[in-house]
Amino acid sequence: MSFSYDVKNELIKTELEKNCCKKSLLYGMALFSKSFSYEGVSFQSENEASARLFKTLMAQLCNIKCNIKTSPSGKSFTVNIESEAACSKIMAFFGHTQHETSLKINYSNFACNDCHNAFLAGVFLACGSVSSPEKDYHLEFTVAFYNLSKSLYTFVQELELEPKMTKRSGYNIIYFKDSEAIEDCLYIMGASQSMFDMMNIKILKEIRNSANRRANCETANIEKTVNAASPQLEAIIKIKKKKGLSSLSPSLREMAEKRLENPDMSLSELGELFDPPLSRSGANHRLKRIVEIAKEL
Repeated sequence: MSFSYDVKNELIKTELEKNCCKKSLLYGMALFSKSFSYEGVSFQSENEASARLFKTLMAQLCNIKCNIKTSPSGKSFTVNIESEAACSKIMAFFGHTQHETSLKINYSNFACNDCHNAFLAGVFLACGSVSSPEKDYHLEFTVAFYNLSKSLYTFVQELELEPKMTKRSGYNIIYFKDSEAIEDCLYIMGASQSMFDMMNIKILKEIRNSANRRANCETANIEKTVNAASPQLEAIIKIKKKKGLSSLSPSLREMAEKRLENPDMSLSELGELFDPPLSRSGANHRLKRIVEIAKEL
C-alpha cells in the first residue's frame, strides 16, 4: 500500500470524542467530495474504508442511509445521495442555501479548535494525497472549483501553514513541497504516526546523503545513528507541538534546537557545536532529560 493510503487509514481509525468534530470531519469529506449540491451529494474514493466512514457518519449525524457502489474494476468506491429531500437536509445541516453562487467553507460548522483539524482530515480523505517520503516530498489537495480552492487555501493559511497553489488538468491544486510543512499538516490532521514515519525516513535519507558525501560510511553506523536520533527527535517534536521549546530551560532548548538542525550528527559532533563544547556524556545527559520531559507530557 502507498504512504498516502496509510495516512488515510490512520485518519479513518482516529476516534473523535466530540460530535462537533465528527460533524466537521463529515463536512470536509462532503464539501470536497465529487459533488455537493441540492441536486446530489457524491463521495468517491479509492479507499473503501473512507467510503464506509462517509456512509456511517451520514447515518449517525444526518440520519440518512446510503449504499456504497463498487466500480467494475473494484478500485473505486462511491456513495451517491440523489434524493432531493436528503440532499436538502444535508445542505441545511451544514448551513448552505440554494442562493449561494459558489461553494465556500462555512465556518459556522466549527464549534471548537479541534473542529478545524477534523475538517482538514475530512478534506484530505476526500481530495488529498501525499507522496512517499522515500521518493519525494509532496502533499496536495485537488479541488474542482476555483472559489472553493481559494477558500481552502485561506483556511490552511489560518492554521499557520504556508501552502502553494497551481492548476493542473483543469483542477486547482493546493500543495506543499517542504517536508516540515507536510509533517505539520499531517500532525494537524491527526496522522501523528505517519508524521513520525516520515521524519524517520527523512532522517535516514539525510544520513545516507551525508554518508555518500563523506565517502562510504558503513550502513551499520548509519542505522545506529538513526535509531539513537529518532526517539530524541520525536520527543523534541512532541514538546514543540504541546508546550513549545520555550518551555524548556535555556540549556535544554539550545540542545533541542541543535538536534533538530543536525539529525545526523553523533553525540560528540553535537557537543562540539556548543560554546564551550560539551562532552559526549554531557550531550547525552541533556538529550535524555528532553526525552524524559516528553514522556511526562
